[in-house]
Amino acid sequence: MATLAQVDTSRYAPGEWEARVDLAAAYRLVALYGWDDLIFTHLSARVPGPEHHFLINPYDMMFEEITASSLVKIDVEGNPVGPSTHPVNPAGFTIHSAIHMARDDAHAVMHLHTPHGQAVSAMEFGLLPHTQTAMIAGHDVAYHDYEGIATDLEERERLVQDIGDKSVMILRNHGTLAVGDTVASCFLRLYFLERACEAQVLMLSAGREHLNNPPQGVEDKVAGQSNPKGMGMLAQKLAWPALLRKLDRIDPSYRD
Repeated sequence: MATLAQVDTSRYAPGEWEARVDLAAAYRLVALYGWDDLIFTHLSARVPGPEHHFLINPYDMMFEEITASSLVKIDVEGNPVGPSTHPVNPAGFTIHSAIHMARDDAHAVMHLHTPHGQAVSAMEFGLLPHTQTAMIAGHDVAYHDYEGIATDLEERERLVQDIGDKSVMILRNHGTLAVGDTVASCFLRLYFLERACEAQVLMLSAGREHLNNPPQGVEDKVAGQSNPKGMGMLAQKLAWPALLRKLDRIDPSYRD
């Protein structure tokens, strides 16, 4: 594996190397939090420029192995752009390509199959507003019905219609998804959604009786307090730099 000093960043388009470092960090963080699913699921980020190219994981690497230079650049159909020594999974990009193509603000799209996310995705009532974290995530959540493993390109139209202008989505019987104008904001939204799902599974393990419902109006108040602009600034200026420092202390090789 190359070290950072050996990586020739000049061969990348303006802004691409920075996008690679952020996306590689997101993969490492997903692994660190135990949200990965072997080599499956994807986190993608748009490469700056008019070509509509994207970065995605090499299909033969665990998330904990991914580095900035190992990420594969692909087009909207999931085909590699330029030479690559790693395979990609075009079928796995179906969900991501739909949202990237339809939303100008979708610079990053992250999709997970965590046990807690899958559990909530299988609950008829979806995400319940019984925790602060659920209220932060829940006011901006969309739902998409399960149509089988996402290899059908025709599903992209329905994915786009279902997510609308929301920032997070629960894929029924499948998992969770987040969209962001930066890798940082996308990751923070996914973090809140996953934490909310985890809390709900723990909460419901004791049964649905005697749950404390939030007072009337509180959900709307929290929605206003967690508006996209404020959450984006929180992610970009505070949470994401702290997360990168955490990774740098543990293993900075994601920057290679």
